[in-house]
Amino acid sequence: MLTWALTFFVLGVIAAVFGFGGVVGVAASIAKLIFIICLVLVVIFSALAFRQYKKQTN
Repeated sequence: MLTWALTFFVLGVIAAVFGFGGVVGVAASIAKLIFIICLVLVVIFSALAFRQYKKQTN
């Protein structure tokens, strides 16, 4: 999923160089959304892994 965010980021940067305003906005919005989803998933799975680690050590 992070790969998609990076892909849309690069697409947005390339479109910005060429001056396509609409494409830049859409690509940037998609990249931000996917990045936020990835960030939330990292936090959730980190908490689950920490919880599982605490269970195994006790």
